[in-house]
Amino acid sequence: MRLTIKYFGQIAEITQCSEEEFEFSGMKVSDLREALFLKYSKLTNKDFQIAQNQELVSNETEITATEIALLPPFAGG
Repeated sequence: MRLTIKYFGQIAEITQCSEEEFEFSGMKVSDLREALFLKYSKLTNKDFQIAQNQELVSNETEITATEIALLPPFAGG
């Protein structure tokens, strides 16, 4: 499956892009996270959340959308 992955904040700095097409053959968010760690080893040291369909998802969530976002921690106020 071809995903469009959007990167924000410090995550975009690590990947050196704000968006990319990513070929993915896994099923769950945890599989995607591992695939991204292989491509971008510096991500393993960063805390980030993954959103699918503009909604935060857990590692056990099945990938059903083609647009995914990686979001760094953000502070509220």
